[in-house]
Amino acid sequence: MSVTSRPIPTNLILGFLGVGKTTAILDLLRQKPEGETWAVLVNEFGEVGIDGAILETEGAVVREVPGGCMCCVAGLPMQIGLNQLIARARPDRLIIEPTGLGHPSQILETLTGEHYQEVLSLGPVITLVDPRKLEDPRVLENVQFRDQVEAADILVANKTDLCSDQQLAEFDEWVARFPVAKRGVFKTSHGHLIPEWLEGEAGGRGVSTPTAHQHLAPVDLRPPGPSLEEQPWQRMSNQGQGHVSLGWRVHADVRFLEQELLALAMDERFVRFKAVVHTRDGWRVLNQVEGTLTIRPCEPAGQSRVELISAGVLNETELDQALKKAAGLAE
Repeated sequence: MSVTSRPIPTNLILGFLGVGKTTAILDLLRQKPEGETWAVLVNEFGEVGIDGAILETEGAVVREVPGGCMCCVAGLPMQIGLNQLIARARPDRLIIEPTGLGHPSQILETLTGEHYQEVLSLGPVITLVDPRKLEDPRVLENVQFRDQVEAADILVANKTDLCSDQQLAEFDEWVARFPVAKRGVFKTSHGHLIPEWLEGEAGGRGVSTPTAHQHLAPVDLRPPGPSLEEQPWQRMSNQGQGHVSLGWRVHADVRFLEQELLALAMDERFVRFKAVVHTRDGWRVLNQVEGTLTIRPCEPAGQSRVELISAGVLNETELDQALKKAAGLAE
């Protein structure tokens, strides 16, 4: 890779599934200096790249690495995506959003390795935490969660508007027990981050269990499948880290019935439901997490994308029929 005129300021935004990473990056994009180009490398557990489509609505130059952890297969998918993004965007700042089910150690190793030393300038690693999750021993014991927290230079308690005073106090007590103090610990809601938190250098923090990285389903490096013109309804799946995902890419000419789609989004089996879809009332962004559903209009996209994540096995055929019903394509 050719060396840019100056290293690109680069930040990782880490956090467990559903903590609000994409919302936080959207907030940062709305605050970026006028005239600057910011790029986002986004990695999702699922296969269809919903977060990338959402981030593009704020004018970011986005490159997606879908289908599991971007650093699997010796980091090749990440390096390919990163190199292509830098060459395409020549950004003033780069933000990297790994999957919430991934492990940060190999990503940090790649970004600070010899290949990128003169290309990237790694700034503070920011990790978002939902204080309500600290009540669940399974979260505290999860190696991905622990190592996302360990890697953080700046720790941000998000969704504080949904927390009780007791939950916020327990967050403070949890932070006070850290053996090494963070550079900064903040509280926020709705993913609001302060751009100044991005400035400076990464602290070079290790992770508590660097060998605990578990590869998800192998990343497929083959050329993409048929176009939506050839196959207007495409379904795909992925699994790993105790979760499964189902995703769909659908031709933009297919228009969904919004109420049917909303009903499907609230299925209690889903940990997450995300979509950028063409409905009969226009284009919409849908995001459901923990029973809370947000809907907002968006600019037309080249295709509809739907993705759901569950902690249990799902009946793919049943859900495919349900989504086709929401699209008016099945009884």
